[in-house]
Amino acid sequence: MQRNSRALTVLHLSSFLVLIYSLSMLVPLVVGLAYGEENVYAFAITFLLAFSLGLIGWFSSMNSRRVLRTRDGFLVAVVFWLLFSAVSAMPFLVDQRLNLSLTDAVFEGVSGITTTGASVLDDIDNLPRSILYFRAQLNFLGGLGIIVLAIAILPLLGIGGARLYQSEMPGPQKEEKLTPRLADTAKHLWLIYSGLALLCTLAYYLAGMEPFHAVCHSLSTVSLGGFSSHGASLGHYDSYAVELVGGVFSILAAVNFALYFLVLHRRSLLPILRDAEFRFFMLIASLVVGFVCFELIRTGTFVALDALVHGFFQAISIMTDNGLGAANYPNWPAHIVLLMLGASFFGGCVGSTCGGIKAMRFLILYQQSSREVRQLIHPNSVFATKVGQQPISDRVVRSVWGLFFLYIFCACVFIWGLVACGHDVVTAFGTVAACINNMGVGYGETAAGFGTLTGPAKWLMCAAMLFGRLEIFPILIVFSRTFWRF
Repeated sequence: MQRNSRALTVLHLSSFLVLIYSLSMLVPLVVGLAYGEENVYAFAITFLLAFSLGLIGWFSSMNSRRVLRTRDGFLVAVVFWLLFSAVSAMPFLVDQRLNLSLTDAVFEGVSGITTTGASVLDDIDNLPRSILYFRAQLNFLGGLGIIVLAIAILPLLGIGGARLYQSEMPGPQKEEKLTPRLADTAKHLWLIYSGLALLCTLAYYLAGMEPFHAVCHSLSTVSLGGFSSHGASLGHYDSYAVELVGGVFSILAAVNFALYFLVLHRRSLLPILRDAEFRFFMLIASLVVGFVCFELIRTGTFVALDALVHGFFQAISIMTDNGLGAANYPNWPAHIVLLMLGASFFGGCVGSTCGGIKAMRFLILYQQSSREVRQLIHPNSVFATKVGQQPISDRVVRSVWGLFFLYIFCACVFIWGLVACGHDVVTAFGTVAACINNMGVGYGETAAGFGTLTGPAKWLMCAAMLFGRLEIFPILIVFSRTFWRF
């Protein structure tokens, strides 16, 4: 009875989330009709199918009223992201204008919704505008998580959403909330997120983009998703202004959104400026950008002004796992590219839309390592691991070390898997860095696109993207034997 009740609760929530997500298919449908496209049936079919399945699952589990526990929230998060990816892939598969195989459609859908931005599509400039918008919308919805959006409405279900929120939000301190009511938290996050997108759209428009492309690129930028409406990404515009907008808003999107809430609430920038993680993130970003710009000048890749602009934008885009590109980036000197690919593992701040391991975890690891050095010098002393002035509990430190180990271990396994699929080591490393960090810019064979990957390699990279988006632990928890011992 207990097992069935929990299964019904998970079905109820998953069906509700699919039901909500199906409504998003109506927007690209309207975009296609507005631009006079005749073949927009792919979005209509996806909407009808997802809405119907969600409705059936919703009504068939109406009697479930079990309160979610932590592990149930993990299960819903994993199940829903799998369903989410399947629904996202459907328009790519059904639309005959794209002529994609099941493997390519799933890869494109997973890449979009996990904000990876790795694409298998060719001739992107000539794609229908409904598809171009849909790809940007996937990035936007995946950026902060459709689950967090749905939590604002979860009280209607009569089931608490706290455990679901805890499973979805990134970062080592997931128990923190911005407001006492979780629904208010989700609403504030999405208002801030949408407001940032509007500002980014306006900035791109003022920098010279057409309104449609400004909207698409803003959705991809604030989500740090990387899908562009041009094959050459932002390099299509060959514009300092466009690249500067892309770089600045990539930084803004990599900041913990909780800090924006505090800034608006207190009407002061001090919460951001005093935040230890933000200062650490900006320090590392400054070092990476400075080295990239210096090396671009030293190696004669660009003259000084070009090096400063291209170096700033591309280093920030890769480090924050945005993945928008310009200035023929993959063909830069190999040691510069390698540095930026390594920086993509760093990512941005927790509570942001970035991928990677994130600055807070690196800061905690740095502080813990410094503590161990001091402990070896003074073995009888007692030192605390602190971030700013706040002590960090041993539980959090253990969690960070565990995640760090699993992240690097999984990356190595995925690299080995790509080599086993027939790809060279350089391609394997660059591709895995792009996928597990949800960054989207490959290297080697995948520098110009991910269509060159073999079929098994694409499925493997779909798994890497999901592992990165869910930060590994939820997936491992769901697939552990302990999880299923009720």
